[in-house]
Amino acid sequence: MRSIWNGAISFGLVSIPIKLVNATENHSIHFRQIHLADGGRIRYRKVCELDEEEVAGGEIGKAYEDADGTMIPITDEDLAQLPLPTAKTIEIVAFVPADQIDPLQMDAAYYLSANGVPAAKPYTLLREALKRSNKVAVAKYALRGRERLGMLRVVDDVIAMHGLLWPDEIRAPEGVAPEGDVTVRDAELDLADALMDTLGEVDMDSLHDDYREAVEELIAAKASGETVRPAESGDAGGGKVIDLIAALENSVQAAKKSRGEEGAGAEGEGDGGMADVHPIKKTSGKSSSQPTKKSTAAAKKSTAAAKKSTPKSTGAKKSTAKKTTKTAAKKQTSSSGGSGTKKTASSRKRTSA
Repeated sequence: MRSIWNGAISFGLVSIPIKLVNATENHSIHFRQIHLADGGRIRYRKVCELDEEEVAGGEIGKAYEDADGTMIPITDEDLAQLPLPTAKTIEIVAFVPADQIDPLQMDAAYYLSANGVPAAKPYTLLREALKRSNKVAVAKYALRGRERLGMLRVVDDVIAMHGLLWPDEIRAPEGVAPEGDVTVRDAELDLADALMDTLGEVDMDSLHDDYREAVEELIAAKASGETVRPAESGDAGGGKVIDLIAALENSVQAAKKSRGEEGAGAEGEGDGGMADVHPIKKTSGKSSSQPTKKSTAAAKKSTAAAKKSTPKSTGAKKSTAKKTTKTAAKKQTSSSGGSGTKKTASSRKRTSA
């Protein structure tokens, strides 16, 4: 890894030559600005506001803008003459327990590498001293034109340094906490504890940036000319009043179900999904009775309509068909019987004649 700063750790009268190496890297996807009309890239040029001409980097200096807008030039020579003992030194000022460092102060992280063979012995001495004491070292150092605060700790077999914000750079959380007195019941706390126990721990190495992967897939699809389908986004239900107990219970069941634990999704305990978020409506006694009557009447009407629209059963069809057959048979019998009687009467008349 390429070093970004060379100097030494000042450990009392011991000086440890070191190299400063970035411990983190940024995987964010960066975009360029383009002209929508023709796709040309938009570039920013440094232009002097007085003569409106572009200025090269060698002609650009630093200045401090006063309250009235006056520019006070500050040269690199001016800054180099300032008494800054930490210009090339990480000066350890104290050793404190790690829990005394507020995580809000954490900034960039670096690895400190021993610079050369002679630095190996004192480097190892400081590393082992930090390990045995279970403490971290608070130090001052200068980087990129300003003095900074740092914390040295051991990571595996390497001394790491975290840049810290100065205490006066941490803002007080005024006006951030919820207003008014909020009461939390023991039952809600018990469910919250159960949810925390069910979720358990996580392998930090398994966590990854889903959004960055989606952006990469989008770029690959557009580059190959494929049609990009919009992703389905669920309603997060933000800003609505929720049934906290139901949400916690269903969250516990969902966590158990995702981990394959027994007893998840039992009857009467929900389907294991997240609780539906819905507003709590205030109802009075009168308003609650009227909708009940209307809904009962509507139910009766729908039942009657369903009876009328329901077709007759197969048994009814069979009995009707039998009745129809018998009626037709009777008609045929009566008609055939009448014609036989008429023929007999006529034959009798002929005989008597």
